[in-house]
Amino acid sequence: MAEVEESNKRLFAGLSDISISEDIPVEGDISVPVGSQNTDDDFSTLDEPVKDTILRDLRAVGQKFVHVLYPKKSSALLKDWDLWGPLLLCVTLALMMQGGSADSGEDGRPQFAEVFVIIWFGSVIITLNSKLLGGTISFFQSLCVLGYCILPLTVAMIVCRIVLLGALSSIGFVVRLIVVTASFCWSTFASTAFLADSQPANRKALVVYPVFLFYFVIGWMILTFSPSP
Repeated sequence: MAEVEESNKRLFAGLSDISISEDIPVEGDISVPVGSQNTDDDFSTLDEPVKDTILRDLRAVGQKFVHVLYPKKSSALLKDWDLWGPLLLCVTLALMMQGGSADSGEDGRPQFAEVFVIIWFGSVIITLNSKLLGGTISFFQSLCVLGYCILPLTVAMIVCRIVLLGALSSIGFVVRLIVVTASFCWSTFASTAFLADSQPANRKALVVYPVFLFYFVIGWMILTFSPSP
């Protein structure tokens, strides 16, 4: 063993004298380029004026309204979800169905809180049902879609209030029935168009049925609404 160690020492003895000359260039670049930083990190809404923020949010809400009016299978309402539009539609619909009478609750007409609770509670139940059936979208994304798809029914409520101002009872009811039915079908179709791809193929009917009932109840409330004398 001693002879082997001695031979190894003589073999590698000259390696300690090897050094890299300063004249030999070192290839490669290990520096990090400054321009490779993400430009998105430089943008911050904290430095944005309040006016620009409000206008940007209003444009986003308007674009989602357009997607509901022209529904197609896309993730437009799912990528950048918000609850401003559903809140606006819910408040508008509840105010339109208020009736303007303090004692409207005595003759069966819904109050503001009742309409508000029915819409949001129904949306939450449908969302939970979708999640339990294996839906792939988040809780608030589903609320966003269901809330924005109330837009046709809100428009129907406005039309019905205008019809109730001047049309005769029989003709007015027929017009309201047509408008509410068309809006109900539009809301159901729009919501299912956005939610269809997020559900298992063998459980889509179980998800669509509660959506159908949800918009049917809202449509029935609009159709049976009569303003206070």
